[in-house]
Order: sequence, then structure tokens, then C-alpha cells
Amino acid sequence: MDDAKPFAWPDDDISRVPYQVYTDAALYALEQERIFRGAAWNYVGLEAEVPNEGDFKTTYIGDAPIVVTRGADGVVNVMVNRCAHKGSLVCFKQRGNAPELTCVYHNWTYGLAGELTGVAFRRGVGGKGGLRASFDQKAHGLRRLRVETYRGLIFATFSNATPAFKDYAGPDMIAAMDRVLVKPLRVLGYHSQILPNNWKLYVENNKDSYHASLLHVFHNTFGVVRPTMGGGIKLGHDGWHHLSYTQREALADDHIGKEKVRSLQESYKLRDAAMMEHKLELGDLVTNSIQTIFPTLVVQQILNALATRQLIPKGPDRSELIWTILGFEGDDPDLHELRLKVNNLVGPAGLISMEDGCVGGWVQRAAKGDPAARSIMPMGEGVEPSEGSRITEAAVRGFWRGWRACMGI
Repeated sequence: MDDAKPFAWPDDDISRVPYQVYTDAALYALEQERIFRGAAWNYVGLEAEVPNEGDFKTTYIGDAPIVVTRGADGVVNVMVNRCAHKGSLVCFKQRGNAPELTCVYHNWTYGLAGELTGVAFRRGVGGKGGLRASFDQKAHGLRRLRVETYRGLIFATFSNATPAFKDYAGPDMIAAMDRVLVKPLRVLGYHSQILPNNWKLYVENNKDSYHASLLHVFHNTFGVVRPTMGGGIKLGHDGWHHLSYTQREALADDHIGKEKVRSLQESYKLRDAAMMEHKLELGDLVTNSIQTIFPTLVVQQILNALATRQLIPKGPDRSELIWTILGFEGDDPDLHELRLKVNNLVGPAGLISMEDGCVGGWVQRAAKGDPAARSIMPMGEGVEPSEGSRITEAAVRGFWRGWRACMGI
């Protein structure tokens, strides 16, 4: 993006997206400042990942390295993983437990809440060198972020202007999270994959509610999602966040909790049909619930496969997707085994999700050919919810409304 000619959206039509937004390095840098380090709540992990004093995990908010800790007071802290001295990473491990955080470069040490607790050679050697007496140790801790937790999920923001999380998400999105996250969470495992595309292409993919019946043959064949099924789209915060859900017709009482998905064509079979059993544990007949919270969180329920998905930008044409596979504390052994089996639907090689790892890369490659060209998203009306139908691109348009608002474009 030429500084003399800053990027401008061609018009007010958010149903036509310039391919430049997926390829431009200057736009990517501006997103770090105005979205990820701006007034947005960013998902950074789960309380269940740092249950005990001294537990920590590392992650990213945009390009910024982050460390999440559980302090001695039980409080969850989120800090920039960058030593105040020379800017080195303080934590290198993905997760662990430690009484303090120590930078290996010059051995500056920090407490679990980020306070600077020690400086090597503070008094010099033999009375020579060391820090000035006026050095204010309290002013040189790790940068702390604002933190809120909801239903066991941890959110952080760089900005004091970010509204409280419940206000940021809005009542419809809070209700959707309440529906799925009904008990204390238990981490069952992780998937991680590198996507060969700009982070916004994967966000669009999750908000595009009708591609599932077309791209994902498994979805349609075994009836997890079909266009004729009930459900719809709900939008929050002027369309920034969304929920897409699918549900079956009501069943006879003696089938509740025992439903199995049958193939659309009898010629298709599963060797282990048990993986498609659906225990109706959430009090409804929803088979597929995909919720996004701007900018990069997905809360997923596919049958009994529960997960969060954290999307991390890695440059204009690359991103990382981390799936945290979930169960509930107190799950019995049969339900635990079912969750693990149904988990084969998702992740990098999931029977449903593997196609999503490809299509963004195809768009990314094509977008480079003519960044000035534009996609078109005409399905549905404006940025409006759609009860009874998922054949709409309203949620994708809602994302671009939010993106433009944050970016000032």
C-alpha cells in the first residue's frame, strides 16, 4: 500500500470485498494496531488450562506474544511476553508451571502478575557498575492487559476503551455461549494447523453458513448439516459476531439422547457408526452450532464435539488455527469416549474440517493475481439475522462492517 495513496474501500458496499485486503502488508500491519491492539476482546485461552497457582501458557494476540498465568491470589493474568530490559521473550514453553518468570538473556525475573522482582547484578560487582539508585523497579514489569473471563474462557484487551465483555458480545451472543458452555470445562486435547491464507479468509469461512452443505460432502451425506434442516443465523453487535446453527425435527421421546445420523445414500456406510451418535446433552436438537466473536474466536458444537478455535495471524498470507477440544468436568466414560470419536470430524484432517484448510489457500493464490478485483457476496439481505434459513452471507458482511469500523476505512 503506497503511503501516498492509502487504501480506501471503493464504496459503501460491504457485499463486494477488494482482494487487496487479503494481500496487502501495510493493511496487515494496520490491523495489528487498530484491531488486535485496539478496542477488541481477544480470546487467549481457558481457565482450565491454568487451574493452579504458577500455571502458565503462551499464545498470541495478533503478532504480539502473550503469556497467561494463574497468580498466587488465584487471579488470571495476561501479559505481553516481552522482557522490559531488551525485549526478549520471557516464556518459551507452550505451557507449564513455575513460581516466577525468568528472562534467560540477562536473568531479569518477574512475578506471576508481571511485576519485576529481580535484576541480576543489580548492585554491580565489587561495588562497581549495576543499576542507579534511582532505578524504579516497580515501573518496569511486563505489560499487563485488561482481562475478563466468561464461562471459563479468558479474554484480554490492550485498550481501556473496550466495553465490558458482556456488552461487547451482546445478549444474543452471551445466550449462545450460555447454551453450549453449561458446565466447568475440561481440556481433552489440541489440534494445530498452519493455513496458507490471510486470517480474514478463515473468519469469512466460519461466517459463511451455507457452504457447509456444498463443500463438506460428509456433512451433507450423513445429515449433520443439510440445507433443508431447521436453524438459522443470529447476529450481534451490528453484525460483528454471529451464530449459525442447524437442528433436526423433534423426535419421539424414546429416541431422545439416542439419535444416530443416517447416510443420505444407503451406499455410504461408516465402519464405526458410533462416532455419529448424538447424545442430546444441551436440551435441544441442535446438531451444529458455530459461533464467532470478533475478531478471531470460534465456539463450536458439532454433535457432541465441543471446541474453541483460536485464529492467530502470521502475516498477510499465513495464519495458525489452534483447536482446543473440550468436554465437561463430570463426563461419564461413555460420553468421554463419544466426544473423542466425534472429534474425528474436526481438526486439520477432520472428516468435515479438512476442506476448510484448503479453500482459503485457493482464494489467497487467486487474489494475488489482481488485488484490485472484488469478490461479491449477494446471498441474503444486508446484515440481518435469518431464522429458518442459512442461505445467506449476512454474517460475512457483518464482519466487514466491523473490520471497517475498527480500521477507520
